[in-house]
Amino acid sequence: MKKRLLMITFALVSLLTLVACNTEEKPDYSGTFTGYSWAGEATGVAFEDATQRIRTTLYIAKTGVIAEASMDFEILRNGVWVSRLITEGTVTINYDVTPVAAVPSPYTVGTSMFNTSSLERMSLYAVGVSPTNTVALMLVDPVTRYQFEYKFNSDFDYTTPISALTIGSGLAVPAVRTAGGANLNVTDWATLSAKHFFNINTWSHVSTDVGVLAGVTGTTSVKAMLEKLGVTFANNLPQAMDPVHGYLGLGGWGGNYEAVRQFLIGKSALEVQSLVDWTDPKYANSINELNQFGLISGATSTAQDSFDTIAGATIRMSRESTSYQRALVAAGLLDPSQVIIGRF
Repeated sequence: MKKRLLMITFALVSLLTLVACNTEEKPDYSGTFTGYSWAGEATGVAFEDATQRIRTTLYIAKTGVIAEASMDFEILRNGVWVSRLITEGTVTINYDVTPVAAVPSPYTVGTSMFNTSSLERMSLYAVGVSPTNTVALMLVDPVTRYQFEYKFNSDFDYTTPISALTIGSGLAVPAVRTAGGANLNVTDWATLSAKHFFNINTWSHVSTDVGVLAGVTGTTSVKAMLEKLGVTFANNLPQAMDPVHGYLGLGGWGGNYEAVRQFLIGKSALEVQSLVDWTDPKYANSINELNQFGLISGATSTAQDSFDTIAGATIRMSRESTSYQRALVAAGLLDPSQVIIGRF
């Protein structure tokens, strides 16, 4: 009996020891971790001297699953870091102005009907109708980063298809460049004279795949497009309305970064170690010996993961990926030598 009791006791002790060992072997990955990428890093700009940066914050559960995530694009203005994700602001319109195209090279600003305050203009739209039934429309193109303006007087034929609003027609006026670093760097509007806003480039579809202008094509009438933006018609005449504004596609910077967030939540931080597949030859061949992407001859200027997966063609994912990888470094899930410094 004593021998049997000893054997049972030994078995229980062994089982408890095994359970304890197994418990100890399971790592705890939980915590909040932040990583950055910043403009000029690849050319020697120190983090402390940066004026633009992307910040990624990961909230990782014990198992390594990303429970929550956030990403922000911040710019240093007058000594204060300001988010590019801001959507609060105002738009006013001067209907007496006739828009004039900007000169792209060297860049000289054109003449605009619109005045915006405090608004981030990536993929911004604004529209208003004067008391005399003149429509003023502004669409910011995420591909060229230009603010296209349209002025339709009361006698305009609103059954006109959008395809007729070409740059060469003078009906679509790229009056202002809203930011640098465009995917398509325009040097002469003549090269795009036959293009309209929604077919400027392969990536133009991001403005109409989802969002307020979902489904719009070149055959869509100007009236149908304006109605999607909130303009009402009576007897085919646009009715007076105060300016309204919003964002095309996924919703500008805020909408794109929200798409990154949604992509990451529920993923394992142990498995998703980059926002870009760096094994793709067109990206892998553009990484130099210092792990810097896009600085060597023949390098592609972007590492976009396309609209259908992470965040849309308006985000150059290499720099967002750097900040994400740095958050993984902070979490102890990635070695600093594995971080790819994206093109900012």
